[in-house]
Amino acid sequence: MNKNELIGIFRDWNFWDKDLETGVQRNLYLDELEKMIAGEQVKAITGARRSGKSYIMRQLAARLMKKKGVDKNNILIINFEDPRFINLSTGLIQQAFEVYLEFCRPKGGIYVFLDEVQEVPGWEKWVRTAHELGKANLMVTGSNSKLLGGELATSLTGRHLDMTVMPLSFSEFLRFKESEEKETCTIMDGGKRMLLKEFVKFGSFPLVVKSAREWDKENILLAYYDDVVNKDLIKRYKIRKTEEIKSLAKFYLSNISRPITFSASGKFLEMSTLSAKRFSAYLENSYLVFFLKRFSFKAKEQEKSPRKVYAIDTGLAGMIGFQFSPNSGRLAENTVFLELKRRSYFNPRQELYYWKNLAQEEVDFAVKENDKVKELIQVCWDLRDINTRKRETRALLKAMDAFGLKSGLIITEDYNDHEQFGGKKIRYMALEEWLMPENQK
Repeated sequence: MNKNELIGIFRDWNFWDKDLETGVQRNLYLDELEKMIAGEQVKAITGARRSGKSYIMRQLAARLMKKKGVDKNNILIINFEDPRFINLSTGLIQQAFEVYLEFCRPKGGIYVFLDEVQEVPGWEKWVRTAHELGKANLMVTGSNSKLLGGELATSLTGRHLDMTVMPLSFSEFLRFKESEEKETCTIMDGGKRMLLKEFVKFGSFPLVVKSAREWDKENILLAYYDDVVNKDLIKRYKIRKTEEIKSLAKFYLSNISRPITFSASGKFLEMSTLSAKRFSAYLENSYLVFFLKRFSFKAKEQEKSPRKVYAIDTGLAGMIGFQFSPNSGRLAENTVFLELKRRSYFNPRQELYYWKNLAQEEVDFAVKENDKVKELIQVCWDLRDINTRKRETRALLKAMDAFGLKSGLIITEDYNDHEQFGGKKIRYMALEEWLMPENQK
């Protein structure tokens, strides 16, 4: 590409001669990145496609200029999904960097943000060289966990820091709504429950949240799904049996919050267990689904037990998954899983499992920190059925005995209370309350 073409692209993505839109600040991520950016390591941001990585990166650049006094010409942002880029290669990255240096003539420390860097074959070689030569403070983003984690780990052992970005939390969702609608009173006056229904039904990808019409939300979700399947799966992994992986993705999105095995999934879809296992890993690496293991002190037992499957977004599961009828309980459980997963990304000592005993009594989530399970969470959407209530509390009490815990939590649709069972306490908390930051441990 010639110099003028590159400069034209750069002008659209950088703050050099205009203020770029930065959207609603996602401070939880920004505060962590601000700490990370001070170090010499390469910073890697991963997460689902369209979860907001690019905006967070742009927000960080704006914060560096405002709070740290970094000159706008000392920041270079390159978005490799810009269709004007052709023949992506490490040579193009080097050419782009040289053109930037010549055009902006930065003085002092340089910050280079490489957005959706997985589009460039061999990108990690350029990043490693630039890092070793101290050419810039480097940050890369990508939509595949293994792409950044695996390839950076190989090239930059001990010299990179990772962060995973999720779609909006419920508290972020509320801030987006306030920003878009300018109606904070709606939320303050009891509209939070109504907004929770929207949050669960359509999920929390930022552009979906900002869209007012249901038709737009649905079409954005369909487009996201197609992008993940075609770009992050079929193209990335050079998959020839495209119908198999599409069928598996829809199967998982139709069975959120349920236990699965790779052998049974493969048999149901008429594919080999090996193919089901390999494709499942691809789906998880691309942040389309997650698999939750059963808790056991024995690693072999964890691997052999069924896993529970969850979607990256409840709206995506609702649009793509085949459902005979709405299932609020499973969507609520998926919502709780996503929040626990989000919290675990900010606490590397924390691990998440489900628990099940030999009597097949089950607790949805066991939160382990270091070498001890510290919290047990059951999701029971409707407590009006006495048998359901007894079943859920009995399983929770058994798990509390197993881990020596004195309290457990049941998340419900709209019930807040607590009950004593001998020396044990079970708290009941409505989902909308549990999702708020002030109720997080």
